[in-house]
Amino acid sequence: MFGKETITVQKRTLVDFRRMKAKGEPVAWITAYDFPLAQCAEAAGVDMILVGDSGGMVQLGYQTTNPVTMDEMITLSKAVRIGAPGTFIVGDMPQGAYEVSKEEAIRSALRFVKEAGCDAVKCEGGRRIVDQVKAMVDAGILVIGHLGLTPQSTASFGGYRVQGKTVASFEETMDDALALQEAGIFALLLEAMPSEPAAKIARKLKIPVYGIGAGDDMDGQLIIMHDLLGLYSRFRPWFAKCYVPQAAGRYAKHIQSSPDLRKLGREERADGLGFIAREAVSIYVDEVRSKVFPGAGYSYPIKPEELEALKHSKYWG
Repeated sequence: MFGKETITVQKRTLVDFRRMKAKGEPVAWITAYDFPLAQCAEAAGVDMILVGDSGGMVQLGYQTTNPVTMDEMITLSKAVRIGAPGTFIVGDMPQGAYEVSKEEAIRSALRFVKEAGCDAVKCEGGRRIVDQVKAMVDAGILVIGHLGLTPQSTASFGGYRVQGKTVASFEETMDDALALQEAGIFALLLEAMPSEPAAKIARKLKIPVYGIGAGDDMDGQLIIMHDLLGLYSRFRPWFAKCYVPQAAGRYAKHIQSSPDLRKLGREERADGLGFIAREAVSIYVDEVRSKVFPGAGYSYPIKPEELEALKHSKYWG
């Protein structure tokens, strides 16, 4: 696909993710919301795909993730599953799909599994949703938690703000993480936290802890596809890297090496954006697995006095 042999790997399982944490092998996952970019992600060999409610912003044009509905998420998830049949796919529970009751949480999660073919679901929140999380787990559904900067709840944070920089914020996140682990999540996503407090949480928990803007010392990294490709014009988070400049060099060499561009397009479909997207994701995957990304350049800093204050937390030792 797209002019290069696809990377054929067996679909990841819960056992694989636990083994990778134990061996220190970082998991590389990415968001996707449609058929063609899901194809690119699978061809590049990602470990997981998240059909994020961020698709409401980058794909559907909403100002925030809050308006996204379950029906929209199911439609996006179906397209991703068709595009990436051999990849572990996580459906993101939109706001309003799980908060009201345990029954509603189970019903929504089962829609992701039964209608869209997702392997797991993700939901935002800590102790306030442990009953719903436990209910979904008891129903046989794999659940990933999401703490730190949780976009559905930005109003309660006063906007998109880095989390975990104070003792109160760090301890609240740790308490939530431990409660979610006890409720049965199989992995946790931390968003927008400096490396030092995020690493403390990752080492405290027995389950895999992944980061999106949470520094190097995680069990894996997540990135938004439209940030990686530079497709979203409204803003780009500090921690998001665009890989198109690196992929463009590969594309130029690829095109220059072909004697017949029309044949390259007709027979291999490797003369355009699909090739560039696949290469960009592939470079990202390589950088995650080699622990090049995110590095200091794509991690949130913390002031020395803030870090010193955190060392007085009951969880720091």
